[in-house]
Amino acid sequence: MTIDDIARELNISKTTVSRAISGKGRIGIETREKVLKYINENNYRPNALAKGLAQSRTFNISFVMPEDYNLTELSFFQNCMWGVSSRASDLDYDVIISMVTENDISRLERLVDNRKVDGIILGRTLENDPAMEYLKKTGIPFIAIGAAEDKSVPQIDNDHLAGCSELTSLLLKKGIRKLALIGGSIRNIVNQNRLKGYQDAFEKNKIPVDNGVIYTDACSKIKIEEAVKELLLKRVECILCMDDAICIHVLNTLESEGFKVPQDIKVASFYNSRMLENHQPAITSLQFDAMELGAASCSLLVDCIEKKEVADRTLLGYQLVINESTKV
Repeated sequence: MTIDDIARELNISKTTVSRAISGKGRIGIETREKVLKYINENNYRPNALAKGLAQSRTFNISFVMPEDYNLTELSFFQNCMWGVSSRASDLDYDVIISMVTENDISRLERLVDNRKVDGIILGRTLENDPAMEYLKKTGIPFIAIGAAEDKSVPQIDNDHLAGCSELTSLLLKKGIRKLALIGGSIRNIVNQNRLKGYQDAFEKNKIPVDNGVIYTDACSKIKIEEAVKELLLKRVECILCMDDAICIHVLNTLESEGFKVPQDIKVASFYNSRMLENHQPAITSLQFDAMELGAASCSLLVDCIEKKEVADRTLLGYQLVINESTKV
């Protein structure tokens, strides 16, 4: 069924039908109700291409994720992408997945230059982010999942800083003082916020930070193993891990070295996932809802596309789960 068919059947103009469907333009209430009733009874759906041409839109958005993600990050991106896709469907948008690296954003550029999308969701943010710099120049609506250095870019994230500060404070209040931290690439802004949360907890509790037990840029299994072995020599009481991937390597290294958790050393993670769900003992961790984050990021982007006023920064919550791995 087309707009022509509806106009002919109801003996009105095509313009009147279009106004009734779009809700724009001058049209009588009775006429609009008559058109809407007819299209509802006949299951009419506007042609997506025609709708896009009429509104100068593609009704596509892109979710951009890093091509160099590691296997342990896959769960987060899958759940986030599922949330984006689910909300996009509700809003009559389709989602195109695009991959970038720190040094290659050519696929993103092709997507934007060929006008295949109306807006972009950046799934990860970096210092001096080339994707963000490119998108700012194009003028296309985009938002960032995570924190961004450029405060003019709408951002949405879980409150990692507050969550990491709360978890660290909890351990300090248990009397743990030799509290180490192992983290990934400090270029990732989420890791910067996790580090700040850790440091913030020491400041709030008026306890000096020992930088000698903080290991960042531990981006490989070998570096994590080396960090754990050094920390064992320093006789730390607890190892905080910035994410679940690091936590798994830490636990494996401790086991291979003959250390038991929590009897010999305690362990906690700033990020939980399916990787840690069945570990014994259960791991104290922060839980974030990646699907909720994806859905909310999609809604935020569509608001930007429709030129609605949006907050500069939106923070979603977290859940702190205390388990046996930090039992005193």
